[in-house]
Amino acid sequence: MQKNWQVGIAAFILMLSAVFGVGATQLPADTGYAGIGSAFMPAVVALFLLLVGALLMWQACTGGFRNFTDGVVDLVADHRGALWVTAGILVSAALMTKLGFVVAATTLFVCVARGFGSKTWLRDAITGAVLVLPVFWLFTLVLDVNLPHLFNDWF
Repeated sequence: MQKNWQVGIAAFILMLSAVFGVGATQLPADTGYAGIGSAFMPAVVALFLLLVGALLMWQACTGGFRNFTDGVVDLVADHRGALWVTAGILVSAALMTKLGFVVAATTLFVCVARGFGSKTWLRDAITGAVLVLPVFWLFTLVLDVNLPHLFNDWF
């Protein structure tokens, strides 16, 4: 084995696969209107993680990860960016039932854009709203999925 941390990463991915796999077995087998049950996607994710984890483990045990430079490990983490993304997720979750899907998702978009370095929050808010509104209408009007109302109880 070349590097213990590579084996650790592969083992972690395999562990995630097991968690998703066990979780998928715990979900009800009832199928919805689409003909597949709620366990289908977690099972697909578990199988994908199993494949990726097995391939990573094979690479780690046979000379190390391919096409990987050790210089990547020396990069400094962007803690402020991670905090912006985390804050966006938490704030959007809090706003979802209070102000609706569009406001919450637009806020998330602005926070994630800020986390990736954007400083033009107004442009980001407009872009986020332009992306979120068609998604909202697609889910509520076309697919008949109940999302929290547009702006609290409007629409």
